[in-house]
Amino acid sequence: MLTLTSVFRRISSLAAFLALFSLATFAQPAAAPDEVIVRAADPATPFPHFWEQMFGSGRAILSLRQSYRDDLRAVKQVTDFRYVRFHAILLDELGVYNEDEHGAPIYNFTYVDQVYDGLLANGVRPVVEIGFMPQKLSADSKAIHPFWYKQNVAPPKSWERWDELIRRMAQNLVDRYGVDEASQWYFEVWNEPNIDFWAGDPKQPTYFELYDHTARALKSVSGRLRVGGPATAAASWIPDFLAHAAREHVPVDFVSTHGYADDTVENLLGTHEEIPYEQRLCRAVRKVRGVIDASPSPHLPLFWTETNVRGDHALRDTPYVGPALAESLRDCDGQVDAISNWTFSDVFEENGPALEPFIGQFGLRAMGGINKPSYYDYALLHQLGRQRLPARKPSGAAAPGVLATRLPDGRLALAVWNLVPPEQQPHQRHVRLRLEGVPDNARVSVQRVDSRHGNVLPFYEKMGSPKMPTPAQAAELNRASALGRPQRLRLHHGELPLELEPNALVLIEVER
Repeated sequence: MLTLTSVFRRISSLAAFLALFSLATFAQPAAAPDEVIVRAADPATPFPHFWEQMFGSGRAILSLRQSYRDDLRAVKQVTDFRYVRFHAILLDELGVYNEDEHGAPIYNFTYVDQVYDGLLANGVRPVVEIGFMPQKLSADSKAIHPFWYKQNVAPPKSWERWDELIRRMAQNLVDRYGVDEASQWYFEVWNEPNIDFWAGDPKQPTYFELYDHTARALKSVSGRLRVGGPATAAASWIPDFLAHAAREHVPVDFVSTHGYADDTVENLLGTHEEIPYEQRLCRAVRKVRGVIDASPSPHLPLFWTETNVRGDHALRDTPYVGPALAESLRDCDGQVDAISNWTFSDVFEENGPALEPFIGQFGLRAMGGINKPSYYDYALLHQLGRQRLPARKPSGAAAPGVLATRLPDGRLALAVWNLVPPEQQPHQRHVRLRLEGVPDNARVSVQRVDSRHGNVLPFYEKMGSPKMPTPAQAAELNRASALGRPQRLRLHHGELPLELEPNALVLIEVER
């Protein structure tokens, strides 16, 4: 959680941090180039775009804002994402549940319908995170989470009334959108019940009770509605959750959990190993996938419904995101069905309204719809194919920092990056790509995100770092930082030399 003090500290150090990372390492001897070999005729493996199927966002009611919908459309344009997940669809500000003067329930799905109408109108379906507790239904009116919007996180005072609320909401969705549509959504029970988002005591048994009631209520409306959990922080409770569901015959259609690059190794993996931030997510993903595979339901999909790169040094606003994300795609491939970046937009109020842009928030777009480097990182990675090819060193070992893919028309698309965490000495990466099975002088296009390409921060600083950019200033910043046309080159004897500055992400397309 960001405090104002930490925000200002991060802002003040951001320019210096970026300047350091954009320096050439002239004081160091030139390193030998990394040799990478890709053979166009090699057998490929499926490479579904699991990193761009789903995004998180600020709480439900924010989706009714124009700024939210503008950002949603902008991110969908470069990723074509299909699902969005947010908290608080049952928060009192949406008016879902109330009671009359006699204590009888009153249900109202007017705003819920407007929320989902807006998503569907923009080609995105919801992951319906079921929470939090309406005040009138709560067993403890004082169980308030410290987020700015003060959600209640207690169990219900009546399981019978909770069941009826879930049934009525599900029936409303089926009636309004049709069961064929609603059956393509995902219903996730609560958010991070293993930490302070759930006040049940003891936490795990009371959450399992909540899950059981919710899953059965949903399925009573239609067995085609897909429900899952436990939506825990730091990859927790998965073995216990699956064992409970099997023992009690509770429906589970998918497993969901969370984990961030800056979660501790002890919390994520239960060990005391020294693991770099950039490797923690996929280590946790593989651990959870192994638990599912060994469970009574080994074929359940795994959705990582919250993650992001580490948040120190305001890194989420910098070009660091692209290489860190690409590293995860390379290592998590085949282990997870969807990884959901938290979030697609900085229209986000867990700590209240933002005071200015570029404070290390989670999104791809900053206040006012300003595109961050991460927006362009996702745009580049979207261009990768859905068939993955091996990328090898001359020794035959897997080459680091490379993803090679084949496009449907036979062209090659490769991502190459130079990941340099802030605790490392900045250095350039020299790469020599050798592409076999394509013409020796094939045309190639090169796009990159680094300190000088797709990076809005220098332009923002030159503008005077306005606290509240006007729409005209935001548009100017987006024009200045846009990637522009790809660089057009040719292979030379089947090879392409590349120079990558610290935390550069490069996308290369090779014509047939």
